[in-house]
Amino acid sequence: MLNVRFILFPEFQMLAYVLATETLRLGNKTAGQEVFSWQVLTATDAPVAASNGGMVSPDSQDWSVESAPDLVLLCAGYNPRRHISARLKSYLARIRRRGCVIGGVDTGTVILAELGLLDGVRAVLHYEAEADFRESWPGVSLVDQIYSLDRKRLTAAGGTATGDAMLAWVGQEKGADFAAAVAEAMSHGRIRKGEEPQRNRAQEDPILRQMETLMQENLAQPLPVTALCQALGHSNKQLRLRCQRGLGRTPSAHYLALRLEQAGHLMAQTLMPATEVALACGFGSAAGFSRAFRQHFGISPRQMRQGQARR
Repeated sequence: MLNVRFILFPEFQMLAYVLATETLRLGNKTAGQEVFSWQVLTATDAPVAASNGGMVSPDSQDWSVESAPDLVLLCAGYNPRRHISARLKSYLARIRRRGCVIGGVDTGTVILAELGLLDGVRAVLHYEAEADFRESWPGVSLVDQIYSLDRKRLTAAGGTATGDAMLAWVGQEKGADFAAAVAEAMSHGRIRKGEEPQRNRAQEDPILRQMETLMQENLAQPLPVTALCQALGHSNKQLRLRCQRGLGRTPSAHYLALRLEQAGHLMAQTLMPATEVALACGFGSAAGFSRAFRQHFGISPRQMRQGQARR
């Protein structure tokens, strides 16, 4: 059985905590047995108030590591460093030596950085806290993503991204098919990849908005990137750099993602045969479509339709 310990700090984000625990509960329901267990510790050893005022009490005040958990997740809110204690430092140091995954949600990432637990790994923090973080820890590799599972560190921006982060960890431990089944039980839809940016930067850039419009209008017969560049008055290099800054990926990768999102919608919401969905989204072969679909969603087109039918 896999064990998770949540460490809650005052003003933690309730939505993130609920999504994380519900992922584990529905994982047990999906498996038909208890494959996950979890306990709650608090930074104060007393009930703590979430940012919405709700109170959560600790299940235990036992900070021993005799039975080391598989994942420790720090859920923090405003001014997280105020609540770092010698006991917390000691506990995380011992947990680290045991090789378990250590994670931070929202500003839980700040605590991990303060304790030197993010050296050499990619980390994610809610974009509103990025500026101060980069000043304090310029050596930490902070990336614009919704979550990151890099080696033994799991960090997430908070909110709904927490569900995706937990599903990614579940997939790593129990397999992609099991994680996809848990996502269905959560009515979560597809498991978003960590690389997705926190904000839709395309809406902030008029050129990227025009590019997306052209792409959406030409899903069935995708335009070459050179044609997009010509229509937008940009060179290939200029548009690529603009996309990398605004979307975190190349124009061709973004175009492919839009086509696959449309394909996922058609598979989930219509009865169109997979071959017709492939053609409607610009894929010339069923094999190529199925391979790209699985890489994007973590499940095959058939599995998505079967899951929708069960639901």
